[in-house]
Amino acid sequence: MQDPNEDTEWNDVLRSKGIIPPKKETEITEDQIVSMLEETIEQKTSTGKDFSKLDLDELDELEDSEDEAVLLEYRNKRIAEMRALAEKAKFGSVGEISAQDYVQEVNKAGTGIWVVLHLYKQGIPLCALINEYMKQLAAKYPAVKFLKSISTTCIPNYPDKNLPTLFVYFEGELKSQIVGPVELRGPNMTQDEFEFLIGKTGAIETSIKEDPKPKIKDKMFADLASTNDW
Repeated sequence: MQDPNEDTEWNDVLRSKGIIPPKKETEITEDQIVSMLEETIEQKTSTGKDFSKLDLDELDELEDSEDEAVLLEYRNKRIAEMRALAEKAKFGSVGEISAQDYVQEVNKAGTGIWVVLHLYKQGIPLCALINEYMKQLAAKYPAVKFLKSISTTCIPNYPDKNLPTLFVYFEGELKSQIVGPVELRGPNMTQDEFEFLIGKTGAIETSIKEDPKPKIKDKMFADLASTNDW
């Protein structure tokens, strides 16, 4: 049996008489190809380039080169961003300062620099705990300058009741302060809680957005559960 979709004169006659259905358009026509090509050329020439004299192979080559140019531009942008970040990430540890260093290290830290300064004293457990937490944050956020100083060395006659004390500066301007053991939540404060508190000052971009300190009722429930051996 003859294929009704075959392109023959006899099938054309049968189609004209309505005896067989019109030929199915299963493939894109030459006219459609020309139309799409002309549309592409029109879009390209609107950018100020003359593509009207290029053949299909030349158009494909130019498309590839334009993709490479876009990727190269993106790559260069990422390299610049990484270099800028590397230039800022120049700290990474906790520095020790005295009163003589204060202006240079804190007030003149530089453009775009956050400084977190811990005033402490030896023999105060919470101060020792914060110094340890500071080390971990300094390594995690090397673009931030973390400093510590013995309180009376930095500020003569600074009262012990205010220890630990944290001063947070940005570009030499005091932005926040956390003073005393109550504001710093005492010896049971966790590393995550400390990071949360520093994050609230704006000095670091922490992923800890909610206060990780256990709620009182949650602690009571946990104690009750352990008592009843749940």
